[in-house]
Amino acid sequence: MLRGGPRRDRFAGVKADALCGLLAESDRLAVFAAVVLGARSPGEVAQATGLPGRTVVVALGRLEQGGLLSVTDGGLRAADHAFRDAVRAGAADGSPAPLDPDPGRDTVLRTFLSDGRITQLPAAHAKRRIILEHVAVTFEPGVRYPERAVDALLRVFHDDYATLRRSLIDEGLLTRDQGVYWRTGGPVEVE
Repeated sequence: MLRGGPRRDRFAGVKADALCGLLAESDRLAVFAAVVLGARSPGEVAQATGLPGRTVVVALGRLEQGGLLSVTDGGLRAADHAFRDAVRAGAADGSPAPLDPDPGRDTVLRTFLSDGRITQLPAAHAKRRIILEHVAVTFEPGVRYPERAVDALLRVFHDDYATLRRSLIDEGLLTRDQGVYWRTGGPVEVE
């Protein structure tokens, strides 16, 4: 899950609200804090936090994916530059960056998201689909996720992760088979 090396290039310009969203879940916050305080391996993080190993690995993977952690010299390292870069980007910008390049979609996202979290799922199908597509991009295409990892990722967006998970499946954005999930729809970033 941790692939090594800083991913600063991909996460340049990450907004402060996205970083806060990564740390909004208590397990990830504890894992990140342990790394900041010197834990250099998943085992050390588990010992420092008292969290189960699997929870630690899932949290480390999400934090690394979000650009807050990297593996350097064989150990975990907090990417403190991510906060500095986010603050500088926000200060230079002065106005909030659009959540989506399409103004209509951006309006829907701003209406139903606050600080990266879903305030409520829209009743209108088209608006609901926009919110669900926004959530779906959290899942890497081609990666298979156990249910527990899916739930952890969805908790970032809403406390009712089970409804969110079912909605993603119903909309064809995620597929499930024998407790394993993978992304099957939604927009894909092309680099």
